[in-house]
Amino acid sequence: MDTTTAHESLWLLDAARRYPPVTDTAVDVAVVGAGVVGVTTALLLKRAGLRVALIEADRIGAGTSGNNTAKVTALQATVYSEITKAHNVETAADYATASLAGVAAVAGFAEGADCDLRRMPAYTFAFSREEVAGVDEEADAAFDAGLPVARDRGELMGVPFEVFHAVRLDDQLAVHPVKYLRALAEQVDGDGSHVFEGSRVTGIDSDDPCSVNTAFGTVYANRVVVATHYPLLDRGGYFARLETVRAYCVAARLRTGTPPTGMAISAGTPSWSITSHGDQVIVSGRSHPTGSLEDEPYRALSDFARKHWDVAEITHRWSAQDVVAFDSLPMFGSYAPGSDRLYVATGFRKWGLSGGTAAALALTGELTGRPEPWAGRFTPHRLSLKSTPTLLRKNAEVVVDLVGDRLKPGEVGSAEEVPRGTGRLVRRGLGKVGVFRDEQGDLHVVSARCTHLGCLVRFNDAERSWDCPCHGSRFGVDGDVLEGPATDPLPTLDPDV
Repeated sequence: MDTTTAHESLWLLDAARRYPPVTDTAVDVAVVGAGVVGVTTALLLKRAGLRVALIEADRIGAGTSGNNTAKVTALQATVYSEITKAHNVETAADYATASLAGVAAVAGFAEGADCDLRRMPAYTFAFSREEVAGVDEEADAAFDAGLPVARDRGELMGVPFEVFHAVRLDDQLAVHPVKYLRALAEQVDGDGSHVFEGSRVTGIDSDDPCSVNTAFGTVYANRVVVATHYPLLDRGGYFARLETVRAYCVAARLRTGTPPTGMAISAGTPSWSITSHGDQVIVSGRSHPTGSLEDEPYRALSDFARKHWDVAEITHRWSAQDVVAFDSLPMFGSYAPGSDRLYVATGFRKWGLSGGTAAALALTGELTGRPEPWAGRFTPHRLSLKSTPTLLRKNAEVVVDLVGDRLKPGEVGSAEEVPRGTGRLVRRGLGKVGVFRDEQGDLHVVSARCTHLGCLVRFNDAERSWDCPCHGSRFGVDGDVLEGPATDPLPTLDPDV
């Protein structure tokens, strides 16, 4: 039973599997995860002369990379003012250099590929007068970081509402993310390298050689890149330094008028992200920590679109999960201090098309002995005293979720009270189970304990999934893993509750 995203995403409608499951294989480097980081890293390593195996649990681009807004830009909401405040101008400058390198690399890969490449300006804009100061601050910080930005009133955005102020970065990109990744994956497969789909990795041993284990077979490699968006291995303590956030998108076909001609995101809260694809408007936002959905995000986004455009139909709805590091910078490099076998990339905070490509450049440089000069800034092993209070607060929230949810009563008294098309937690004995009632009235019952570290999952009505508030693992209504760090499904239970 699919989630909303699985059957309504604009990018995944024709994304069937094209490659076989894993067979026992030996290569130089195994790359786990076929999103932007994984596919790009695999292609760069193959071009450097290495044999590569790219291993995907589902389909190419089926995760966050195929469920985003398709924006490839170095101007990213209010990122530069936030980084400058949390760190310094030098850190923001390295982030800008990495992001520009990512955009340039995507442009190079996309030229000549069938991926709907478009060049357009990117904006951070003030949707209200109260947001003007934030836009000004971001313009200053972006300029100081080295971006060639300009201030205006959104003349090139092509939106039918007033823009009070804006900062613009020209010559940014939009692509169809799944078409783009497919085009790159086709270049990976063959000549001693392999692409495997439908092969969820259940474990990685860092022996000599490393072994990447799946239900179908094992890939042996000298080194392994874990590009699963959220690291699937508990070693390194990543789950204590990362937060997951979910955001939502709708695509609208217009009755009259024209879609936006620029990519834009507002500077306030809530933020509104706006772009286009063909003759459709794409509106995204309504972010929330995973497992804490309290409103109806698709309705809010649809209402926004209808308020400002003459919408004939909302054609698609989808969502994506984003990972934010404790100090708001991405992490890429060796998995653990001193490790020369395992590597990781994570924490792109909604900007994975540019940031993930930059990470692929950095990982390739590290694995081939030609490191990028800015890569050290984003090592996963950095320390930040300024960010320690944030780190402590996030982990305190995890403890509250882990313990507090067990003390609460069930959301309903019995399975009979669960409405059709939704899920609720129901107490069974001393514990709780997750009960979903489908449109035919049949019950789907699973253990409510996340198989990662045991937090209780919560039902996401917008996505029809069980989401873990502690570290962002997500499961289908029958317990199958949708997103990690969990690698094992929720056990199914007798529906007689």
